[in-house]
Amino acid sequence: MRRTQDEFILESPVGEGETFTDSDPWRVFRIMGEFVEGFDTLAGLGAAVSIFGSARTRPDDADYLAAVETARLLAVSGLTVITGGGPGIMEAGNRGAQPEEGASVGLGIELPFEQGVNEYVDIGIEFRYFFVRKMNFVKYSQGFVIFPGGFGTLDELFEALTLIQTGKIRQFPVVLFNSDYWRGLLDWLRSTMLAAGNISVPDLELMRLADSPEEVHELILQGLSKQASWCEKSAEAARAATRLALEVSR
Repeated sequence: MRRTQDEFILESPVGEGETFTDSDPWRVFRIMGEFVEGFDTLAGLGAAVSIFGSARTRPDDADYLAAVETARLLAVSGLTVITGGGPGIMEAGNRGAQPEEGASVGLGIELPFEQGVNEYVDIGIEFRYFFVRKMNFVKYSQGFVIFPGGFGTLDELFEALTLIQTGKIRQFPVVLFNSDYWRGLLDWLRSTMLAAGNISVPDLELMRLADSPEEVHELILQGLSKQASWCEKSAEAARAATRLALEVSR
């Protein structure tokens, strides 16, 4: 199986006789380069929503078809759709968004068992490092839509929830598609984590359920409206603080 750069960096410290270009300090330059490439490529995207879900979902699956329609509705509303660029739900998201020019973005990842970005990607980046890729998802998205998926999908979901919970991102809509699929997880969060006092009721309310593309579309637009209102209030508060500081300094 082909080895990846993520695997190398997560290994033990380098051994004797290893060249500098195989060492961790050199990898820091690669990581910096990936951040620069991502920030440079995606800087002009405008408002965007990321769609996540299983790479194993087949094109004839109901979730795949729903992801296509969800992406289409978002793109028609002027939103860019970002996915992981792979097959399954990721492909469906790009496929639904692509008819709207410049609205289909794929952030791929180097893996030993997956190919490059799918054919429906207009703007594509291939990352070596998961954490750089995840930073770009959050930085350039104004919301997440989570379709049924596996560990990778859960990773993205809980990354977003943690960032919202800790105030790193604010007013960030997270919509879970297919309530039957997610109900078991949500029941466990309530019966176990909430009951143990490890999360609060508002934490559970960070996620919204939807069972149709139209519901997803509406929830995302509502979330973006709240986000815009919060940003405007924050900007006004910052302007007021600046005016006050200037008056005090006179």
